[in-house]
Amino acid sequence: MSSRVILLGATGYTGGLVLDALLRRGHDPTVAGRDRAALTALAQRSGGLDHLVVDAADPAPLRAHLDRGDVLVTTVGPFERFGHPVAQAAAEAGAHYVDSTGEVGFVRALRARHHERARERGAVMLPAFGYDYVPGLLAGALAAREGGDTVRTLDIGYFAAGPLRRGISQGTRATMRDGLTLPSPRLHRRRLVDERTASRVRRFTVGGRRGSAFLVSGTEVLFLPDTLPDLADITVHNGWFAALSRPVSLFSALANTLVRLPKGAPVAAALTRPLLFGPPGGPDAALRARITSHVVAVASTGTAGDPPAAEVHLAGPDPYGLTGELMAWAADRLANGSGATPGVVGALEAFGLDPLRDACAGIGLRAV
Repeated sequence: MSSRVILLGATGYTGGLVLDALLRRGHDPTVAGRDRAALTALAQRSGGLDHLVVDAADPAPLRAHLDRGDVLVTTVGPFERFGHPVAQAAAEAGAHYVDSTGEVGFVRALRARHHERARERGAVMLPAFGYDYVPGLLAGALAAREGGDTVRTLDIGYFAAGPLRRGISQGTRATMRDGLTLPSPRLHRRRLVDERTASRVRRFTVGGRRGSAFLVSGTEVLFLPDTLPDLADITVHNGWFAALSRPVSLFSALANTLVRLPKGAPVAAALTRPLLFGPPGGPDAALRARITSHVVAVASTGTAGDPPAAEVHLAGPDPYGLTGELMAWAADRLANGSGATPGVVGALEAFGLDPLRDACAGIGLRAV
């Protein structure tokens, strides 16, 4: 018998995609959020689901509704603002937990605060279990395995194709804007170091064409060393708008200089505000069908002049649809008691490389 699945944020854009994917997998999740009218309407449209009115900012009522072994799935962000009480409620209850964050600082805080407690309670906590950053974890691990024992360095690049300017959600725009003035961690000589976002630009070959990508945050730097301890350097890059990578690097330098100056923060906020412009919600199904994702991982020895030891490319559906399917797959596995490593862990540590590869292939993310 499967455990109860509770979806917090079900009335939002990403939450709706996760809900659809859960329903396709045969689950009838309890939908949760703070808007009673929206929840009631959603529950009725979805076949009479149970619904729960809770505020993500207050963990006590949420905690009262959670039992050990439940699966709490949350898409309520920004996670630095709203995610900590939700994660705390899951950890205290011993409930499994899956979220959609792309905020690596939040993931680092979860590991520090809840890993030991979750492990003691047998709870699996899976932050950032979507396009951010499961594809990079999978591609990096596959490249490291293919490259063999001499691999010490991984460079991972995220790319997408299609009408991206219209295909970015409101939440993604906010995360991109905030990320320009937040540091991006890298693994360097087996230590995490924080660097300015977009301070590095690297070129990758994708689909037979060269494209640039700039340094961004990614949980690959946190989780890959747990399963691949010989890695010394890991860097994650974003190449969604490859031609803008170097201008973004310059813009990031300006914004980060401004936020350090007296009264400079409002100026930086004004300069980055255009990144927020766009329609609410996110791309509809017709637009998402025209967008594809591509992730590349280049494994090397770390010795200057050596050719790459391996290069792995994964291609799949649009980032938002992929996120919905990945989160639903993880929730399904946890709800049905499939073996997974407890604690605040990454996809590889939780499920293993080959099961994760097979699951991703089943939802359309495959090696090319």
